[in-house]
Amino acid sequence: MWLSTSLSALWLAACAVAGPSDTSSTDADGIKSIPLRTHTLAQPYLDSDMQSRWFDFGGNTIVRADRYIRLTSDRPSQEGWIFSRVPLTATNWEIEVEFKIHGHGNLHGDGFAMWLTKQRASPGEVFGSVDRFEGLGIFFDTYKNNRPGTVFPYVMAMVGDGVKSYDKSTDGKDSEFMGCSARGIRGGTVPTKARLTYFQDKSLKLELQYKVEDQWELCFETNEPPTIPSVAYLGFSAETGELSDNHDIISVNTKNLYDTKARTDPMQSKQAPGPSRQNKKFGKEKQSGSWSWFIFKVLVFFAVVGGGYVGYTAWRTQQRKSHRF
Repeated sequence: MWLSTSLSALWLAACAVAGPSDTSSTDADGIKSIPLRTHTLAQPYLDSDMQSRWFDFGGNTIVRADRYIRLTSDRPSQEGWIFSRVPLTATNWEIEVEFKIHGHGNLHGDGFAMWLTKQRASPGEVFGSVDRFEGLGIFFDTYKNNRPGTVFPYVMAMVGDGVKSYDKSTDGKDSEFMGCSARGIRGGTVPTKARLTYFQDKSLKLELQYKVEDQWELCFETNEPPTIPSVAYLGFSAETGELSDNHDIISVNTKNLYDTKARTDPMQSKQAPGPSRQNKKFGKEKQSGSWSWFIFKVLVFFAVVGGGYVGYTAWRTQQRKSHRF
């Protein structure tokens, strides 16, 4: 079973490499981006055999090849998911997803989630996916249970260690890594999007588009990002309870990022124009020490030569005395 799964993953990766190459680009900051077909979703979503080469889907998920991937319909007690078949192994990446949350009535719920986890395609109680996950979850929560002082919809990140549980009764307040309120993200008048950018050990940033098209709102950013599992699957899931909504995924664009510029430490850059006083002093001490060592070696050399000459002279004198007698 393990061998067949590994061979399947290798075959899919080989197909990605063998396929037509997508164009890469480099921005003004020197960040080169290369599209990843293995983690990208675009219309018509399915191949000629009505299957997706790179993603599996299940639950109540419906695929409309010309419009959307609907994780849940506007009906109670539904859950649906879609997960990549191969893990996202890039060190640095950017994921941009266009989605749409909409439905009828004044009451609605519950929301959807974006996942980068070791687990995949496992239905559960956390926005349609499994609890106690290992990795990163981004929750687009549209229904407020019990979180005083917080405006909903609310978008939050949770870092799972495989043990920590998501508490629905408090909307995950105790397990929140970072988050932001995003009133207007449901039923938006412009295409609603989320862009998650990750540089390993450097930064994690989530931006949202829901107010004005092509205007990104910063949800959160940190220079101390969590550790994403080296083998993490990209997925999306949603659920409805007594209240419901349509949760649609319109497109997913994933890119591998490379920093083409050499970044220097600002503290080092300040010292770069010239040596510091301490370095100058050290250089003088080093130069002085070098001359002292040279003089010492010269003195030792002459001492050895002089000692040899004295010894040789004494030996010759002794030899002459012995011949006389």
